[in-house]
Amino acid sequence: MFRTSDIERRASAGVTASGRKLTGYVARFDTEARIGTFTETIKPGAFRASIASGRDILALSDHDASKVLGRTKSGTLQLDEDVHGLRFSLQVPDTTAGRDLIALAERGDLGGCSFGFSVPKGGDAWNGDHRELRAIELHEVSPTPPSRCEADKGRT
Repeated sequence: MFRTSDIERRASAGVTASGRKLTGYVARFDTEARIGTFTETIKPGAFRASIASGRDILALSDHDASKVLGRTKSGTLQLDEDVHGLRFSLQVPDTTAGRDLIALAERGDLGGCSFGFSVPKGGDAWNGDHRELRAIELHEVSPTPPSRCEADKGRT
């Protein structure tokens, strides 16, 4: 089990809505991001073990565990790595949080997707003030408004 204080968050831009389905990228590989006082890149394959483990990864509304939008165990959240990054597809539920999310997506008010993760031992490498993420334990993904995406880019 993980402690909430061990969770890091990052954001990626770009979510597309089609009916009650959202798609986009949770993270892009080899794209440098400034995180406070350091830079960071995510390497291809970083999510592979987390996805292959079969553990339940949640889709949440704005990182709020009381507002579950989908999950990998039920198949309402699908995650896969491709050459660009970690791609997601989410079947949005007909709940208050789900309807609000679809309304924001249809208006173009979503900024992208943010994700909560931890780094297993040996999963990162530092070179000065640059961190390379090679293995990520993914806990949750959250489609978010632009202001949240900007805040999560610098959150550690």
